[in-house]
Amino acid sequence: MGTADDVWDDFDQLVANADTVSPWAGADNDRRFAPDLGLLARLLAVPLRHGTASRTGLPAKAIDVWLSAELRRAGFDPDAVWPRPVRPRVMPAEIARLLEVLPRNERERLLGRLSAARSPAGVVSSESTVLGKAYHKQVDVVMASWARGPELLVSTKRMDSSFSNNLLNRIEESYGDAKNLRARHPLAVLGYVFAVRSTVMDSDRLIFERLKDLLQKLAEEDDAYDATALAVLRWDDSAVSQAGFSVEVVADVVPDTLRIGRFLGRAIDLMLARTPVDLHVLARERREGRRIG
Repeated sequence: MGTADDVWDDFDQLVANADTVSPWAGADNDRRFAPDLGLLARLLAVPLRHGTASRTGLPAKAIDVWLSAELRRAGFDPDAVWPRPVRPRVMPAEIARLLEVLPRNERERLLGRLSAARSPAGVVSSESTVLGKAYHKQVDVVMASWARGPELLVSTKRMDSSFSNNLLNRIEESYGDAKNLRARHPLAVLGYVFAVRSTVMDSDRLIFERLKDLLQKLAEEDDAYDATALAVLRWDDSAVSQAGFSVEVVADVVPDTLRIGRFLGRAIDLMLARTPVDLHVLARERREGRRIG
């Protein structure tokens, strides 16, 4: 069984080797976000291959790592999107820019302190925590800066079993979390991604239908989520230890309104619409397929 460090090292290697070209396809008004589902499938396989239990949270981290990689591929500031592809996973972009201009010895010394187990509280972290109206909420994927505050807040959930007992409860909890964050951050784009194993379609078909319905409704309220998505994951437990093992992301059972490419496209469009045109210039250029600056 692999350690958490083993899993993260594999995540980082896969992301480092992934395609970095613009994710937008099509011309003019027909441009759409084309997600790298191959990378997602490879990331999802990592915790399974290492035998990592769901209770560690690492299987769900594969989705967080992928979403942040896709946002960087879309042209957003790599250090402003968390989790980062290097340690510390959560570190303000402003600190990253400071590190870039320091002399090498000073940079390595400061980065060593920031990456240590007892790093300065409130400066860097392994998790993103955001204050809402009533309480702090751990948010899985964040884009933020000191000057602009949170611009994107995405919560991700994953469930591989016990669907009838817990699945709908997860959705109910998300309503309160969205309203808590929306009240304090009205201009931030709020997203919700739910990943479920394909066995739910065999064992709890009605639960699966209700899941799709509830996820769609989560994005219909003005004070809840701006975009929601569903990812259905399929794999063979007996093949986990085999070379080339991968996880299939089953797209054809998901409504168009909940597909992950549409989710990312909508989230990016809203972020760009809610900021001035001279911000996120590279992301705008990739979105529109033309030079701006």
